[in-house]
Amino acid sequence: MRITGITVRTTVAAVLGGALLASCGLTSGSPMVDDVKPGSIGKGLPLKGADLTVTSKEFTEQLILGAIMGIAFQAAGADVLDRTGIQGSIGAREAVKGGDADAMYEYTGTAWITYQGNTDPITDPQKQWQAVHDADLKNGITWLDPATLNNTYALAMNQKNAAKYKTKTLSEVAALSKSDPKAVSLCVESEFASREDGLPGMQKAYGMKVPSSSITKMDTGIIYTQASKGTCTYGEVFTTDGRIKAMDLTTMEDDKHFFPNYNAAPEINSKALKEHPEMAEVLAPITKKLNNTVARDLNSKVDVEGQDPHEVAKDWLIQEGFVKE
Repeated sequence: MRITGITVRTTVAAVLGGALLASCGLTSGSPMVDDVKPGSIGKGLPLKGADLTVTSKEFTEQLILGAIMGIAFQAAGADVLDRTGIQGSIGAREAVKGGDADAMYEYTGTAWITYQGNTDPITDPQKQWQAVHDADLKNGITWLDPATLNNTYALAMNQKNAAKYKTKTLSEVAALSKSDPKAVSLCVESEFASREDGLPGMQKAYGMKVPSSSITKMDTGIIYTQASKGTCTYGEVFTTDGRIKAMDLTTMEDDKHFFPNYNAAPEINSKALKEHPEMAEVLAPITKKLNNTVARDLNSKVDVEGQDPHEVAKDWLIQEGFVKE
């Protein structure tokens, strides 16, 4: 879902090549033609006459966020071109940076580590956002205020194991790994198992001692299933994944703030924002409403129930009163 840390240093050439191919696709796109009007946002049609292009990466949450942004702009009076679904992080980023797109929802941790080349995340979410915001101004990109939606790593367990072991934080998991070593088994991705911002770093930060015999590597989708079945006590998950809700998993709090913050925030081409500053006021109340619970619910509608991301986004905006049909 994201490219971070060590992966960047080892795959940057391949990613940049993919970005160039992705950028070629930016000549395409289709107009958004949602029949929406202002609700609590867009009153007075502050974006009337504006031609705006929204973009996103290709995974579910990004498709939903891209649609949310585009529909909101339409309700405020703009004509919107839909260029969501670009493969990879850097392609969408370059579209906004170069002016081929005007705006997208991006993640602070992705920008800080992947685009801006830092290796150490900032533990405070607001300070992480501020650092990203300040660094990107020179790149012609302006970040608007972030959501509490934080799509980062976590460990999760089913309700039976949650009731049995009563762990709620990673510190408690670490304590359990010492007091009852056989109780702690992990299902993780191969990449997570080797990354310093993954399993090795987490074990070091928390003093967690899980032997290799109790760690099983598997594909992402299988992890959720196995954690739900209790085959492993804890599974590595993404905190906004809809399967957490669908499978009734409980996530462990990262109480030492080890994992990087990946708060979603609008990333706007600075020239476009200067021309249409009203974009900020349109998006602010929507971004404020986005949190992990909302994201899990919306993602689940797509990934579990099979609904269309654009329709899920539109339904949510109507439900929350942001726009009207």
